[in-house]
Amino acid sequence: MTVRWDEVADGVYARRYREWDLTVGLVVGDGACLVIDTRANAEEGAELAGAVREVTPHPWTVVLTHDHFDHSFGVPAFLPCEVWAHENCHRELAARGRLALPDRLLSDRAELHVGGRRVELVHFGPAHSDNDVVVHVPDASVVFAGDLVEFAPPGSFTAESFGTDTTLGGWPGALDGVLGLGAEVIVPGHGAPVDRDFLVAQKEILRRLITLDSAVRAGELDAAAAIAASPVAEDVTRAALRLG
Repeated sequence: MTVRWDEVADGVYARRYREWDLTVGLVVGDGACLVIDTRANAEEGAELAGAVREVTPHPWTVVLTHDHFDHSFGVPAFLPCEVWAHENCHRELAARGRLALPDRLLSDRAELHVGGRRVELVHFGPAHSDNDVVVHVPDASVVFAGDLVEFAPPGSFTAESFGTDTTLGGWPGALDGVLGLGAEVIVPGHGAPVDRDFLVAQKEILRRLITLDSAVRAGELDAAAAIAASPVAEDVTRAALRLG
């Protein structure tokens, strides 16, 4: 994989890394830019900051799609600047002793103006985490979805998609929210950009996992039967259904 900026729309870029197949974003406006996620540590953040400077000299604002380390621990490399995130992201990072914390917080949504471009930050409720924020660039018909969307060929999810902070039952509704924004290009938190059909298929997988989870909790299926009926691999199923 060659690490490079891909211009997915006019002045809107995605950059995909080998580490965790992480995808970050950049929106360039007139005299300002927005960096979406910061990689996993200060060193990786510094690399990303340098890569941004290859595209634009404009001052940046940062937005974090959620608190997980691979997306948020590179913030120090971008300071001083405004850092936007969900209020629960701030709580989680503070609890881990992080010193570089987001200072612009939202609960449901916020609107930014990045060099004349309107950018919407939206939280659709607990799903992959309890602080997922999507970044919608309406004039480009692009959404940066963070880990609400993951493209892991040949499918959607890995075991790491589902953590102890995941709310499985809320995830399909969050994807409905993303689809409702109307964007044609969806940039996932991991992997290559996808289209709306990919989200519809991913939502169906989640709904099937939710049905299996309910059956396991009700004692109607054991773990082996749930794994056999699952639309995803065993390790992913175990993580999604918390089967151990």
